[in-house]
Amino acid sequence: MKFGIDRLLAERELQAELEGRRVALVAHPASVTADLTHSLDALVAAGINVTSAFGPQHGLKGDKQDNMVETPDEVDPQYGIPVFSLYGEVRRPTGQMMSSADVFLFDLQDLGCRIYTFVTTLLYLLEEAAKHGKSVWVLDRPNPAGRPVEGTLLVPGHESFVGAAPMPMRHGLTMGEMGQWFIRHCGLDVDYRVVTMHDWLPEAGPKSHMGGFGWPEDRIWINPSPNAASLNMARAYAGTVMIEGATLSEGRGTTRPLEVLFGAPDVDAKAVHAEMQRLAPEWLAGCALRDCWFEPTFHKHQGKLCNALMIHAEGSFYDHEAFRPWRLQALAFKAIRSLWPDYPIWRGKDFKYEYTEDVLAIDVINGGPALREWVDDPAGEAGDLESIAAIDEAQWRRDVADILLY
Repeated sequence: MKFGIDRLLAERELQAELEGRRVALVAHPASVTADLTHSLDALVAAGINVTSAFGPQHGLKGDKQDNMVETPDEVDPQYGIPVFSLYGEVRRPTGQMMSSADVFLFDLQDLGCRIYTFVTTLLYLLEEAAKHGKSVWVLDRPNPAGRPVEGTLLVPGHESFVGAAPMPMRHGLTMGEMGQWFIRHCGLDVDYRVVTMHDWLPEAGPKSHMGGFGWPEDRIWINPSPNAASLNMARAYAGTVMIEGATLSEGRGTTRPLEVLFGAPDVDAKAVHAEMQRLAPEWLAGCALRDCWFEPTFHKHQGKLCNALMIHAEGSFYDHEAFRPWRLQALAFKAIRSLWPDYPIWRGKDFKYEYTEDVLAIDVINGGPALREWVDDPAGEAGDLESIAAIDEAQWRRDVADILLY
């Protein structure tokens, strides 16, 4: 199979359309070709007139470890072109940045989750390209979480840099497809093109080599951001990212961040697991959960021994259709609340998540208060959250059915 960047480099007719035009590349460390050449190097070597590059959150080099760590603009030392940061003084490309090229190639590996900020970066780029008469090409890449859809839709009015539009947490689209949805949803008039993948089979099992339930087995996994270290993380992320709105550790400061349902020095993981099984056993399907211990070297609970539940959505434990990480994480919160009603699960409003003001981080992450309110409601049962989410998920599937490219 071929990713979008590989097709662009292999097909002369695609390159011909860029002749005589100034080209910008939006990229990060996972923006590589099949032979692991970085897209910037490969495009320059192919004779494409690359006049600028853009780095999203964590930077073009992917060196910024935590959220809300900004990257400055710089000049590429090898090619002498400006490298603009879309997670520094601005999140949205300025007019000066847009003037640096005619065609913007968007080549970011995504995780298939609304809160992963590359989705919002794509929307901002499309909006600015529409204003300035620029072209945007998405060089498409797989959604490593595949097609499953999960979570409540973002409530209008709760938009943020981690919530671009009313979509569910796990959206099931590639970036190329998402661009099409943004253009329609936001009514954008922009010259847009998707360089599609060849032979990506999003729901095919691992032995097909073209699918591994989203991620093709014959392609190397490279961190698109510092804490996206594995395919297991990419599958679990639509649930575990919610811990960023909690006092519990998501495993930052360890070698397996965002692959645990929680970690804390004062929470009994085995007890939580048993309570989850009591409350909604069907929500634990599709993976294995293993109690473990870790001591974060930085971030929450730094230097303290934490008990945790680790998710294994991999190997023989993984069932692509059954695994529902958003529900799994919600259930972990609910079990903790059930066992210890006064436990301070949520980070307070004094924690300004992704530059928001006077709103709880968990509500920013979920795009509304529904999940938190369900966790905190002593009478809330699994069926209550299920009924809310199922309606939203069905609506999203209907909404995107006609823009699927694969």
